[in-house]
Amino acid sequence: MNRFGSLLGRGMERVTASALGPYQTAVIRIGFAATWLLFLLRELPHRHELYGPDSPWNWDMAQQLIAENHAFTALMWSDGRIWFEVVYALAVLSSALLMLGWRTRTMSVLFMIGVLSLQNRSIFMGDGGDNVIHLMATYLVFTRCGQVWSLDARRAARARKTPVPQEEAADPRAAAVDRVGPVLWWVLGLGLSVVTFMGELSGGWLLVFWGLWLTHGLWWAVGRRAPDSEARKLLDVIVKLAHNAALLVIMVEACLIYATAGWYKIQGSRWQDGTAIYYPLRLEYFSPWPALSDLLASHGLMVMLVTYGTVAVQVAFPFTLFNRRVKNVLLAAMIFEHAVIAVVLGLPFFSLAMIAADAVFLPTSFLRRVGGWAARARGGLVARFSRGRKVPGQRTQDGEPATESAEHARVGFPS
Repeated sequence: MNRFGSLLGRGMERVTASALGPYQTAVIRIGFAATWLLFLLRELPHRHELYGPDSPWNWDMAQQLIAENHAFTALMWSDGRIWFEVVYALAVLSSALLMLGWRTRTMSVLFMIGVLSLQNRSIFMGDGGDNVIHLMATYLVFTRCGQVWSLDARRAARARKTPVPQEEAADPRAAAVDRVGPVLWWVLGLGLSVVTFMGELSGGWLLVFWGLWLTHGLWWAVGRRAPDSEARKLLDVIVKLAHNAALLVIMVEACLIYATAGWYKIQGSRWQDGTAIYYPLRLEYFSPWPALSDLLASHGLMVMLVTYGTVAVQVAFPFTLFNRRVKNVLLAAMIFEHAVIAVVLGLPFFSLAMIAADAVFLPTSFLRRVGGWAARARGGLVARFSRGRKVPGQRTQDGEPATESAEHARVGFPS
């Protein structure tokens, strides 16, 4: 009993003392934002047919469905083309900024608004990847997904390195003053007030958006006015609990997706006799490379092995989370399988969404190595492009004009 209490105490201390999985949540943020952004950009010429005024699922039909299921979509506030273009542009912009990690708390909310507005407007568009993006966009709102690999983390690191004048050191508010955040908060609050006054928001969604807005404002105000107070510590614990709970929900959701898909496959006769993979390979809709599809479909043994292997991996994966080595092997197999689906069956955005969901289980050590490789590659590119470019007025120690890369190193420019 004492041992159980000790384990429970250590567990509670861990989930309240830190926001777990910073690299995993960063990968999820980047993965889903990039997937949705690429999808919106690819469908830019067809946006009116997919989600806009020219959609087969017209505005009146969508309005009737929304009245029944009470789903959120800003596109139901007006049926004008200009309003549709504004919402679509907001979805693109918020996806790009969330991917870069600029004001992640605010962008995660705007990202969710963009995803829900477009997907709930035309519910029959897209594939299974849309459902995953739909869910993850909601969960990301409650995570601190900008702790690493983000412009927010870069700005925070710079603020920590910025020296404070001695006469201001006694003032806890003398650190770098954030002017963009409050302005953004006031602008969004004004927009939310207008929407509320017009009666476009009601019920649960009204509470959700006003609650998020007030929470963000309270977090900034307490951190600005009383950064070392008990209120700030309490808010910090609540935020970390929300983050860790959302991370757990994301992991459970990914396991449920694979478990339910695997168990449903087991009940299908085509999956039982090992021929299920053959049929999508013979459909023109799923054959962007007909020669490749014909080649794969012509090998019966390969079709059978892939069919049975898919079921086995999906059913077994949730049970392998307790064994790190086996989990990593199956995780690599699933990521490879989704990459093959993207190429062979022509479902790139479905595969990207699933790979982004799988990333929550990637080991932290591996993600750190990937981040190191990316940083070195970026540094090499910056050095290569800046080599030989002169910086006026600057000279190196040997008297030669300094290159731009040398100047970057001198002022601490991040590479």
